[in-house]
Amino acid sequence: MEINSGDTAWVLASTALVMLMTPGVGLFYGGLVRSKTVVSMIGLSFLAFALASIQWVLFGYSLSFGTDVSGFIGGLDFLALSGVGLGEAPLASNIPHLVYVAFQLVFAAVTLAILTSAVAERVKLSSFIVLALLWTTLVYDPLAHWVWAGGWLAQMGALDFAGGTVVHISSGFSALAIALVIGKRMGFGSYVMEPHNIPMAMIGAGLLWFGWFGFNAGSALAANGLAASALLVTNTSAAAGALTWLAASWLKGKPSALGMVSGGIAGLVAITPAAGYVDVTGAIVIGAVAGVLCYFALLFRVGRGLDESCDAWAVHGMGGLWGAIATGIFATASVNSYTGLIYGNFNQFAVQIMAAGASVVYAFVMTFILAKIVDSVMGLRVTEEEEYVGLDIAQHGEKAYA
Repeated sequence: MEINSGDTAWVLASTALVMLMTPGVGLFYGGLVRSKTVVSMIGLSFLAFALASIQWVLFGYSLSFGTDVSGFIGGLDFLALSGVGLGEAPLASNIPHLVYVAFQLVFAAVTLAILTSAVAERVKLSSFIVLALLWTTLVYDPLAHWVWAGGWLAQMGALDFAGGTVVHISSGFSALAIALVIGKRMGFGSYVMEPHNIPMAMIGAGLLWFGWFGFNAGSALAANGLAASALLVTNTSAAAGALTWLAASWLKGKPSALGMVSGGIAGLVAITPAAGYVDVTGAIVIGAVAGVLCYFALLFRVGRGLDESCDAWAVHGMGGLWGAIATGIFATASVNSYTGLIYGNFNQFAVQIMAAGASVVYAFVMTFILAKIVDSVMGLRVTEEEEYVGLDIAQHGEKAYA
């Protein structure tokens, strides 16, 4: 297949859309924390983008998409993008290789940004930089290879259209592991730590919803009918998730606007692995279940006194887990060549469960080990005095509001 200019233009546009999701994460998380740490929280997302960008072009892309090594990791074929040029991409011959590299780069960056939920308001910047580079190299890159570059999960037949396992299970369950290592914020559980700016969080959620069209529809890697289908089911699932979370919060009190947009993100997360395999009916069910499931996961997290501050585990981890399994339930041949459980394909359903389970275990265990090592060597947390003052002043010497 020759390089197609229309496909190239669409993937370039999708790359820009996905890039916008990283500051979207920053604004969403920034609105959820206290005013004394909002600069720090948004800054972590920008830092995640910068770190992932350099790591990716130096060796991250090669470890993810280089020649398969025992089904676990890529080789060093593309070290510092050696051999990567304007010719066809090995896994997408209709677009230039450099475009494919850039598209995959923004996925790695936003995944790292999602992970910052676990360290909000209490992480040392230097320790985060070290942990971020270790995590991207030893957790994200292997998972990307397993699923998207011919690794052992791909060989088993696992489906993940745009990152349910690679992006959302990995970041969500890794956030849970880091939260357990770094511990609670001072005063957590003793007094209410309310979001300081809900409109900011809602703007961030809007940017995420917008960017997700590039995330999922761009993963078709072509300007075609599959991209159109992926875009429509993405929006449908997000809407269903927003409505069910809103309804669930309404039943327990007042209808939460913040809950509504959180439900929209839950629906977006859940449809991500399934976007290229399900129709709008399946998308409604996937999004609706995600809204309720992630809402109750949040309540469970709060009830257990776990300070995973911005709920990456509840929304991305649990939403991604449900979406990966739901792909094996609702995949339909009317969209792609794959079928799921409701069409009689139990094998695909079983494969999805095994792939999701393996991703959960690997992400959680490896991240826990990495966080423990960094904590032992450098210390993950700032001092109590710095935490009391707030990381904006203590770490950056800046204030969000004069």
